[in-house]
Amino acid sequence: MHLSYFCQTYYTNQDIQLYFMDRFSFLNAAHTEFFADLYEQYLQNPDSVEPSWRAFFQGFDFGITTFNEENAVAELANYAANVPANGQVSDKLQKEFNVLKLIDGYRTRGHLFTETNPVRTRRTSSPTLDIENFGLSAADLNTVFDAAKVLGHKPATLQEILNHLKNVYCQHIGIEYMYMRNPKIIQWIQDRINVNDNLPNFDNDQKKHILGKLNEAVSFENFLHTKYVGQKRFSLEGGESIIPALDALIESAAEKGVEQFVMGMAHRGRLNILANIFGKATQDIFSEFDGKDYDKEYFDGDVKYHLGLTSERKTKSGKKININLAPNPSHLETVGAVIEGITRAKQDKYFPDDFSKVLPIAVHGDAAVAGQGIVYEIVQMAQLDGYKTGGTIHIVINNQVGFTTNYLDARSSTYCTDVAKVTLSPVLHVNSDDAEAVVHAMLFALDFRMQFGRDVFIDLLGYRKYGHNEGDEPRFTQPVLYKIIAKHRNPRDIYSEKLITAGIIDAAYVTKIENEYKDNLDVNLQASRKKDLTIIKPFLQDEWKGYVQVSDDEMLKKVDTTFDKKKLDEIIVSVSTLPSDKKFISKISKIVTDRKTGYDNDTIDWGTAETLAYGSLLTEGYDIRVSGQDVERGTFSHRHAVVKVEDSEEEVVLLDTLKDKKGKFNIFNSFLSEYGVLGFDYGYALTNPNALTIWEAQFGDFSNGAQIMIDQYISCGEDKWNNQNGIVLLLPHGYEGQGAEHSSARMERYLQLCARHNMYVADCTTPANFFHLLRRQMKTKFRKPLVVFTPKSLLRHPLCVSTREELYKGSFQETIDDNSVDKKKVKSVVFCTGKFYYEILAERENLGRNDVALVRIEQLFPLPTEQLKAIIKSYPNADDFVWAQEEPKNMGAYSYMLMNFDLVPWRLASLKAYSAPAAGSHTRDRRRHADAIRMVFDKNLFR
Repeated sequence: MHLSYFCQTYYTNQDIQLYFMDRFSFLNAAHTEFFADLYEQYLQNPDSVEPSWRAFFQGFDFGITTFNEENAVAELANYAANVPANGQVSDKLQKEFNVLKLIDGYRTRGHLFTETNPVRTRRTSSPTLDIENFGLSAADLNTVFDAAKVLGHKPATLQEILNHLKNVYCQHIGIEYMYMRNPKIIQWIQDRINVNDNLPNFDNDQKKHILGKLNEAVSFENFLHTKYVGQKRFSLEGGESIIPALDALIESAAEKGVEQFVMGMAHRGRLNILANIFGKATQDIFSEFDGKDYDKEYFDGDVKYHLGLTSERKTKSGKKININLAPNPSHLETVGAVIEGITRAKQDKYFPDDFSKVLPIAVHGDAAVAGQGIVYEIVQMAQLDGYKTGGTIHIVINNQVGFTTNYLDARSSTYCTDVAKVTLSPVLHVNSDDAEAVVHAMLFALDFRMQFGRDVFIDLLGYRKYGHNEGDEPRFTQPVLYKIIAKHRNPRDIYSEKLITAGIIDAAYVTKIENEYKDNLDVNLQASRKKDLTIIKPFLQDEWKGYVQVSDDEMLKKVDTTFDKKKLDEIIVSVSTLPSDKKFISKISKIVTDRKTGYDNDTIDWGTAETLAYGSLLTEGYDIRVSGQDVERGTFSHRHAVVKVEDSEEEVVLLDTLKDKKGKFNIFNSFLSEYGVLGFDYGYALTNPNALTIWEAQFGDFSNGAQIMIDQYISCGEDKWNNQNGIVLLLPHGYEGQGAEHSSARMERYLQLCARHNMYVADCTTPANFFHLLRRQMKTKFRKPLVVFTPKSLLRHPLCVSTREELYKGSFQETIDDNSVDKKKVKSVVFCTGKFYYEILAERENLGRNDVALVRIEQLFPLPTEQLKAIIKSYPNADDFVWAQEEPKNMGAYSYMLMNFDLVPWRLASLKAYSAPAAGSHTRDRRRHADAIRMVFDKNLFR
């Protein structure tokens, strides 16, 4: 039974006495060594200790300031010495235990009784923290208790103990942390919040600075509200105290060694943060409000509250720091995954030995952080080797309403931040009207992150002055709340009155700083009106120096992807030779050594070609990052980039043994996430164009779970935000009778997203072409997302092999013509892609149809139209042109080809339209598949 149980249930004095008589009467016979041994056991594994002892240790020892074993044992022994032999607990000792329970009650439940809500009466919680619920009474208030030592104090009266507990746990900051399992972290938190009773303690200059930042926040919103009436801006009003808090965070973090900040947030408050934290020119913001066209033609831009910025800021002490606010769409929490990837890329590139130097900050809305599942995925990344970033500071701008939904309808959890408990992260709930408390909490969060490298959450309870946007009417759905908000003063006015009362400033000071800031905005507004175009500065521009943006015509130009034969010969030896002093599963040994055999025999399979592509890039100085579910081995056991020693499971990465390796090779089995992990890898690729960043779906259709990242970022990020990105998606695709969920990567969806110059889409049929495709991705001076529909059955198909010469001497082929036929005799030209080619080829040989040519389109977008024209021209007698696909008519590339392939009249060979990609019955699926193949050779079967 945990002592905190007493905080939730009322017990009489007799009950308590019986409890301790029963549980702890044996203390008087215990020896000090017994306490020491039991306590050590408890520290190592609390659950291994008998429940009554565990309750005893939790209720008493967690709070000893020094957290010193000798002190703890001495205290316990002292208590044991005071237990009479007859087992009767003295009234004094019983009261001491009751005070301990009271302290534990405040630690575990004090956050439920705080003054953190500026506009609502908080929900009542029961039982309360009244002393009567802990076996104490008003008569005990002047009694001195030794239990105060738990708080790091000398023995003190119950009243003094209560005053301290109320200050620490029940003022404008409520803290949740007692669910954490590391005693050292708990002790650190308790030591930290006991300082000055967890109350802010700033000097007069610091208070004036906080007021100055509050003034900027308030005045900026007032200015926009009067100059751009009715325009959406998703104002910060009601949460302005985040501005001085972020300012203090950045300044303090820089002093602690942080050199770069990466921030992600939704709409609310973005413009204010861009102007007053990131230093974005307000002239540019005003131009965006005026709706001017952009200064560049090749991108379409986005609404002003979606845009990001990279800037350099100089701290008050003179340190130069890099700060980044990532752009993002209206899918509110997606950017959280992206900023983690950006952060990790910066850490890997600049500070691989000290992740603390890059600090991610995620700003959430209360409804979004509670309602969006990706938040859980991001939180689960926090301590994983492939995704950890040394701790993220999460800040919730808690409006207490989502669009029009009241918080009681927005979540089942008590708090919107309860997801923090997944990773045992502390949460601070803060009244946003108290600017000093908000700054104080932010500095606590920073210290915690820097000390432990873990996530921490700040729940900033405020309000939303207007509706979801400034044109919305909130009184439709929250009439009572908005009557209160209409009369509520903003945080600047509340704080300035406090400073005036304290004699730190006078009213004229407030007027002065407000007028100065507004005058500056007026000057910039007039200057912006003289400009014809809006200038959008690129995000992460330092990382992209030397890279250019190109259109689709440049994307279709040939790229030199050849590689030195001798170096390739050396790479194959390295990746096919296991350490001789270690024992491996015989099947693994054969797979690895067969790489060299296939290489020597010019029968290089898919997995070997992929490995050689990685090896070639590593020797040229490119980094490689691969992540996804089971990617180390590969879902279909073709990759084996990481090989396990049979007896110890020691990991062997053969690509790390390359003697000329200049780049870094990282491959990570991801947790079971597509949405969050692809967002992370997108952010990584966004930050390091010198890294081949790959996300692989276990099956291609699993990418459905990440569709928002594909639709809102990958396919259009360059057009919306001027961001290049070289992320590679490997999507296993192909109909092998495995049912609806393991057949189609939904090729049609990606092709529907293709336009202008936004990405590459490929479906290769040879290992050599895949080799050159991966190399091309890095050898260009630009970056585009690449979607590859990779095979399953072709991984071991006897015909799907390539020669050494095709690797080191060849290049990527957007199309592969049929060189096995007499072109003059060909009557039918069949265009296809992927593994369907090999199945049509087998049927052609079975039928002996030498009048049919099979042309493979290896790159679907950009479509290599000029190459296709030349191929068509080379068949002078052809009069039947076919697009053949294994997918149903309403799926695959058919609709895309209808829109883009108008070079000749052609017919379709495919299944008819279906709602599911494939049949669940293997027999039915194979029968339909055979029908599609027959349609290639029989015009009468055309549907």
